[in-house]
Amino acid sequence: MRRKLRPPLPPRHGLDPARLKMPAEGPWTTLREHLVERLPRVAPERIEEMLREERIVGMDGPLDVDAPFVPDSFIWFHRDLPDEVDVPFEVSVVHREEHFLVADKPHFLATIPRGRHILQTALVRLRRELGLPMLSPAHRLDRVTAGLILFVITPEARGKYQTMFRDRLVHKEYEAIARYDPDVAMPREISSRIVKERGVIAAQEVDGPPNAETRVELLEHRDGLGRYRLLPATGRTHQLRLHMSGLGLPILGDDFYPELTETPLDDFTEPLQLLAKVLEFTDPVTHERRRFESGRTLEAWTDPEAWRRKPS
Repeated sequence: MRRKLRPPLPPRHGLDPARLKMPAEGPWTTLREHLVERLPRVAPERIEEMLREERIVGMDGPLDVDAPFVPDSFIWFHRDLPDEVDVPFEVSVVHREEHFLVADKPHFLATIPRGRHILQTALVRLRRELGLPMLSPAHRLDRVTAGLILFVITPEARGKYQTMFRDRLVHKEYEAIARYDPDVAMPREISSRIVKERGVIAAQEVDGPPNAETRVELLEHRDGLGRYRLLPATGRTHQLRLHMSGLGLPILGDDFYPELTETPLDDFTEPLQLLAKVLEFTDPVTHERRRFESGRTLEAWTDPEAWRRKPS
């Protein structure tokens, strides 16, 4: 097995540098010419500036602005960070041992770096705060969903924990707050086909063989609201939100379903009332049965006024 090349640049903000492999052939004389064509979202002036500042490196060190294009070679660099809105909520660790840790993520914090969210993600925060540069998630939660995420500490165990989620060997329980309707019979099983197109923000339910299954249970109700337990048998994008909306009971704070609403990234009022409450599984390394429960609650149920307030 070919060994993965070790980056010649250290991590920055808990993130490894980006790596690019040059094509086997091409018309470019210099590395700069190739990068200008290959990275159209980066201004040519910025590429030249990064080369002059020795921020792009090869196996033998920094590459200058006149560096030749070398077929099949590798380069590394740290991408420019986007301007990010600070997420004023903490991610906590509920359990940690040799191979993994379980974190309790707040609403509005993305799981992993992507798009406009880099430093303000659970992964980067935990890597930096705990000094764990190799930490990686075994699964993900939406940015607007709070609750439990399992992260793998040791690279050699990563595949075992990720496979556990892929093969649906993890029992997951969610809680949600939504409108109470006595005419919607509970408990009930929901089965539908969900598709999510690349580049389209929202997913949708379509005709066809089902690929998403959820059990919905009503735990209690008062003042026109219900507290629900959601038990997904599958893990499709936005599955729980779509299934609740399809019942006519959209989750409080959902700005995607049933109607897409544009919400500024710095608006922390009325967070989605969806919580990943329980993770339970047989540890693939120790073979022990594990169960973890989030310490968070859903404020639309426990403190409706606080749910609507901006953080101070």
